Amino acid sequence: MTSFKVAPLAGRGVVRVSGADAAKLLQGLITADLDLLDKQPAIFSGLLTPQGKILFDFFVVKSGEEFLLETLREKAADLAKRLTFYKLRAKADIADISDAHSVAVLWGGPEPSIKGAVVVYPDPRREELGWRAIAPAGFDWASVSGAEVVTEQAYHEHRISVGAPEGGQDYLLGDTFPHEALFDQTGGVSFTKGCFVGQEVVSRMEHRSTARKRVVPIVGQEPLQPGADVKAGEAVVGTVGSTAGNRGLALLRLDRVGEAMSKGQPITAGGVPVSVELPSWVRFTIPTKDAAQV
Repeated sequence: MTSFKVAPLAGRGVVRVSGADAAKLLQGLITADLDLLDKQPAIFSGLLTPQGKILFDFFVVKSGEEFLLETLREKAADLAKRLTFYKLRAKADIADISDAHSVAVLWGGPEPSIKGAVVVYPDPRREELGWRAIAPAGFDWASVSGAEVVTEQAYHEHRISVGAPEGGQDYLLGDTFPHEALFDQTGGVSFTKGCFVGQEVVSRMEHRSTARKRVVPIVGQEPLQPGADVKAGEAVVGTVGSTAGNRGLALLRLDRVGEAMSKGQPITAGGVPVSVELPSWVRFTIPTKDAAQV
């Protein structure tokens, strides 16, 4: 009997960081607090440019004495290379081990029980996103008891319904600040742990409340197209990212969206009338004449 869905994610890879100084190295580089792994199975995090923009986003899970970073497969080798650049004399071994592993996401039922050398952890961003799993390459996900194997697109439809953005689809890696990608809403950045690459810029955005752009859900009157311009009246205010029928995620200038709403101007995406529907779990609003700034 089916109890949950499982979607193999061919586009995800794994970087392993091990060695005596692995934890110290990562803690000084990534946006999230690695110490949280003493209390929870996984964290969501990123590695930024010195200017505070996201180069890589990833999940971090501890497996024995090693740390596994689940990230975009096409970025895994570059992530390993960038971490090695920062390693200097630290006692750490960093390797792209994507070819030896298979990644999947599971949702819609109780916590899955998977036999074998499989690392399973809850998605730390939102409970409704389910669990993620790292298994040996060639693992038969259909063999998991109670699982219905579905397509990767089915997962993205679920992710879009939750309002959780993904790097490379909903925001450009190398050109997006953590606040814009909702890192501050999903536990992806710590404002208390101390220094990390790009920390000063991110901290300034937090304390000055200067994040005017955000990835947010939109709903169209017709199916939406990825990459379409979002306009408030005639002015471009953002871009559509991933879509699922008439629903999608878009990186928008919320101050301009709020201004258009105050004036009664239409919001469109590729010519399709849309509405912006913020998830109930975010801690910001669309600023209008009568609302505070994001």
